[in-house]
Amino acid sequence: MMYQYIDSHAHLFYEDYQRDLETVLTRAKDAGVKICIVPGIDLKTSREAVLLAEQHENIFACIGVHPHEATKATDKDFGEIEELGNHPKVVAIGEIGLDYHYDFSPKDRQEEIFAEQIKIAVRRNLPIVVHTRESIQDAFAIVQKAVKTHPDWKETRTTPRRGVFHCFPGTAEEAEYVRGLGFYVSYPGIVTFKKSEIIEIVKQIGVHNILLETDSPYMTPVPLRGKRNEPANIVFIGRKIAEAFHITEEEVARVTTENTMHLFGLDE
Repeated sequence: MMYQYIDSHAHLFYEDYQRDLETVLTRAKDAGVKICIVPGIDLKTSREAVLLAEQHENIFACIGVHPHEATKATDKDFGEIEELGNHPKVVAIGEIGLDYHYDFSPKDRQEEIFAEQIKIAVRRNLPIVVHTRESIQDAFAIVQKAVKTHPDWKETRTTPRRGVFHCFPGTAEEAEYVRGLGFYVSYPGIVTFKKSEIIEIVKQIGVHNILLETDSPYMTPVPLRGKRNEPANIVFIGRKIAEAFHITEEEVARVTTENTMHLFGLDE
């Protein structure tokens, strides 16, 4: 039986898909993926994400500058990203955040543009898609400051509206902390990896507090490790989580889809 999923994070503008994107999207639809959220990583790819969203009814875009691109970004870039934030198919500012694993951009510059892009999200009243790698406490501090400074930004009383920490690297306690700030956490194919302990963390967090993503073309789930990832593969993630929770795949698909619709305003 086919269930309805949303892939909350797929980089479909990459060269990996230039030759067969329509086939990839058809496979996704056939697998039950009704919507794909495509986050940019710089101004160029943010434009490309918006273009894809204009061309396909079931694609929505996020726009922003990834921490790897921090040193290349200019004030002009951020001005254009803010303008793109008015586009009706832009649903978030992202992928933004901090990454201390690689030495692509100085930490202070990463932190500066992360905070600046949160301000854009506040002004446009959009959620954010947060990348954090070996930087989770600094990312928390910047987000917490923004929430404290702008309590009316995507105000949340019961369920998160301010954003999602994608490919969440933290503990269940840290997931609860960011939920209190108004954020979901999301998981890609890493939950299917045999040596990964992430699925145990997900079990503590609860399916009602997460989104699903493929992070395509990366993080290909078992049993397709070594191949290019794509949105259709989200079903393997859903099935693994259903197995871990001892619930039906239908419930996993339904709950995570509702969460994603709610976060990105697709249910309005």
